[in-house]
Amino acid sequence: MRIGVPKEIKTHEYRVGLTPASVRELVAHGHRVLVQEGAAMAIGFSDDAYRAAGATIASEAAAVFAETDLIVKVKEPLAPEIAQLRADQVLFTYLHLAADREQTIGLMKSGATCIAYETVTDAQGALPLLAPMSEVAGRMSIQVGAHCLEREQGGAGVLLGGVPGVPSGRVVVIGGGVSGTNAARMAVGISATVTVIDKSLSRLRELEQQFGTQIHTLFSTAAAIEAAVTEADLVIGAVLVPGAAAPKLVTREMIRRMRPGSVVVDIAIDQGGCCETSRPTTHAQPTYVEEGVVHYCVTNMPGAVARTSTIALGNATLPFVLALADKGWKAAVKADLHLLAGLNVHAGDITCPAVAEALALPCRSSAEIIRG
Repeated sequence: MRIGVPKEIKTHEYRVGLTPASVRELVAHGHRVLVQEGAAMAIGFSDDAYRAAGATIASEAAAVFAETDLIVKVKEPLAPEIAQLRADQVLFTYLHLAADREQTIGLMKSGATCIAYETVTDAQGALPLLAPMSEVAGRMSIQVGAHCLEREQGGAGVLLGGVPGVPSGRVVVIGGGVSGTNAARMAVGISATVTVIDKSLSRLRELEQQFGTQIHTLFSTAAAIEAAVTEADLVIGAVLVPGAAAPKLVTREMIRRMRPGSVVVDIAIDQGGCCETSRPTTHAQPTYVEEGVVHYCVTNMPGAVARTSTIALGNATLPFVLALADKGWKAAVKADLHLLAGLNVHAGDITCPAVAEALALPCRSSAEIIRG
């Protein structure tokens, strides 16, 4: 199969769909890989490294899209990329369609088969291709949140770890999944006072067993969220409903009652965000102030640590890329129902029920598609 790796064009996005190590594995399986010139230069993977792994280097993205059957990316395609997709082409990348009607309609019009990393599942019901970036985003959220709390960044001037005689900062993590757990781990590591809120009692028990008395846990209710958020120095929005838009659990009124200069880091912004006051930002302009609170809502947080993120993502995606390339997309998803769960758009139809519901659009059964 001919596999294409274009350079990402989202603002300050330096990750890349395949590492040279992944390319080498694909070439060993008899596939041709076409990588856009300079696709990973910013993170230390040179064009020569890709050539050494067996890839061909294309000078422009147009050639990558025109000459390949499977496009492997990191972030959702922007309008110029969607315009280059073909009906006989497969796109494998993060999509996050539930919060993006325009992209969804564009992909439907393209006729391409679009498989989203974030809805691929595993035998445990987890999301193996979302997990690496959730780990990165969770760990980064405390790092960027601590920075935003500095007075020069518009924050209240709070040191999360405190010092002797001064209380530590209060961190509230809403959502105890992969990103929330990693945020809690980092916050505990710098001696912050940490509260994790989740709607699953079993998950809260697991977190208590993992962290012991280092964190506080709260069952998710509107009252519990309100009480915790309004007293927090840093709120981490780490809510995830696979494939669907994030629920708005933090209201504008809650934000208004926070101390001026407090910080919200909304990791869920890819899916629309879990705060009413959240709106997407970029690494070029990562923050804004709403109701006196600093908001960090960058939709590609892991792009800031692009080398680490690219390697972590490549480790997770490679088996699936190999399956798609070796078998063809239809045989691959027939053989692996977990990969089938990643199918979001095919031949003009939405095939992910959560996306269809979020956007109030019709949904075609993926099972019907693979039977055809």
